[in-house]
Amino acid sequence: MTNATPIKFSHPDITAKGEARARVSFHELRTLWLNTGTLCNIECANCYIRSSPTEDRLVYITAAEAARVFDMIGPDAIEIGFTGGEPFMNPDILTMTADALERGHRVLILTNAMQPMMRSGIKRELLDLKARYGERITLRVSLDHHTQALHDAERGAGAFAKTMAGLRWLADEGFSIAVAGRAVPGEAEADARAGYATLFLCDGIRLDTDDRAALVIFPEMDERADVPEITTSCWDILHVNPADMMCATSRMVVKRKGAARPVFVACTLLPDDPQFEMGETLAESLKPVKLNHRHCAKFCVLGGASCSSA
Repeated sequence: MTNATPIKFSHPDITAKGEARARVSFHELRTLWLNTGTLCNIECANCYIRSSPTEDRLVYITAAEAARVFDMIGPDAIEIGFTGGEPFMNPDILTMTADALERGHRVLILTNAMQPMMRSGIKRELLDLKARYGERITLRVSLDHHTQALHDAERGAGAFAKTMAGLRWLADEGFSIAVAGRAVPGEAEADARAGYATLFLCDGIRLDTDDRAALVIFPEMDERADVPEITTSCWDILHVNPADMMCATSRMVVKRKGAARPVFVACTLLPDDPQFEMGETLAESLKPVKLNHRHCAKFCVLGGASCSSA
């Protein structure tokens, strides 16, 4: 009888080929993410975090819980990122944002710029925060593609028009904005950036699409794809510095449904895998991360992507 084929990403320290798995040591905290909850106003076809109007396995973080997390950071200003779900569905989102800004941090909010953001009360409070803190608050709008057809195929009919309306409002009001798109198979990155440039020019939206922080094009994360595992020798082979990986400089806070307190996880992409839960305090979370997941390989090491702007 022959042994079963080893399964990739099944052992924290050793790959399926028996090689030493790569890990990333913590370097310095540049971005602290708060997942505001997995509830979202829409349900995308390929949402990496499986958000939807009914998905609440990650519940709303409260302003009081966020404040306790901010207390752990120390005196240095960093980037505070809010992601979801849709952050503007969390009733405390702007209270948490104001708290972070008042402490001297920069804030990045990831949003689809649809109805939750466009409520009159939210718009009024956003304008107030912009007036007080200027470019220390940035909103990154998810626009999966520069064509309506591909964006709506992911997010539902009419989503493109609603997101563009929200993006235009942010641009017209002078907010610091960024856009997040997705790589499309068969489309060169240069062509994608040119497509976004044409779209924004026609809509009067000023955004430098050649700036990789202003227009982030994320690699698609296909759960079915065969992804190579990253070994300790891959750093030199790929000419990649582990200190450039997202988990070297960031952590994310989530609160699970039914949990008494929020916890820290290694990164934005892996809120559910228990091996990437790092403890209840920031200090506990600052330990090496073993790259034992396909997202570590596909998105970060091979894709060279990061959710942060810092």
